[in-house]
Amino acid sequence: MERTIDFSELYSLYYKRLFCIGYSITRDKHQAEDVVHETFIKAFKKADTIEDESKVGAWLSSIAARTAIDFIRREKKKKGIPMEAAMIECLGIQMTQDVEEEVETGYLMGQINTVIKRLTLEQQDVLMLKIRHGLTEAEIARHLNVKPCTVKTRFYRARKKLKHLFFLEQNTA
Repeated sequence: MERTIDFSELYSLYYKRLFCIGYSITRDKHQAEDVVHETFIKAFKKADTIEDESKVGAWLSSIAARTAIDFIRREKKKKGIPMEAAMIECLGIQMTQDVEEEVETGYLMGQINTVIKRLTLEQQDVLMLKIRHGLTEAEIARHLNVKPCTVKTRFYRARKKLKHLFFLEQNTA
């Protein structure tokens, strides 16, 4: 049975919703727009796999969330993990104009980035969505399409492994 889906209608219906999903994950308007466009490209290519047209909105939302996470992963690979001031403060580091402290901070950030890259992708996703983007466990669960208890477990394990790996990194340096 051949189905035709009007993507221009879907675009006008779901653009705002998908943009919000993309923005909540990427925290960047331009990337959120790219997420929406990429979502519709992916949806167009896989339109023949839609079984229940009443669930198109949920299907598009899922694609958008995964696409946004993929964007974040690509950014990490390009330039490492950018650390915001709030995240640095969480680690007990204060930014000052003292060159020596800035060098030490840069070195510490490099060590942290190295350690974070050694976590599983699932742990990295949960950790970055929680810390960098400030999402709640329920929001992360919706974006990753998993149960909230799974998010809590992944976040707990990520923190535990991060502490352990960072301790090992500090003691071998």
